[in-house]
Amino acid sequence: MITHPRTEELAESVRLWIDEIRPTLDPRNAFLARVAANAMATIYRELTQGPAAEARAVEGMREVLGSDGDFAALNAELCERIRSGELGVETPGLLPMLAAMARDQIAIDQPSYRPEGTPPPAA
Repeated sequence: MITHPRTEELAESVRLWIDEIRPTLDPRNAFLARVAANAMATIYRELTQGPAAEARAVEGMREVLGSDGDFAALNAELCERIRSGELGVETPGLLPMLAAMARDQIAIDQPSYRPEGTPPPAA
């Protein structure tokens, strides 16, 4: 079985290569290369952080919904129950669970985003 390179290693290697050649490109292609490098960085974070974030989301949704299932099924049920008004801000655990899910997604999509009052990560 081939174990290397792993998918996340490939994504990171492509991102690094794009960043390496970007200074040699004309302005338009340098911009497009930056977009591509950012996309590769997001793919890397999705591969490395996504599974744990999804597992936390599944656990949180199971607790709030009192249901079992995979992420897609629980998310569909959560959305439907919120839309129908069955779940709302008064539902125990709902808002903290949604906030945790949002923080996990932001950490993948926009890791440099810091909500007001949030200290920067330790170096």
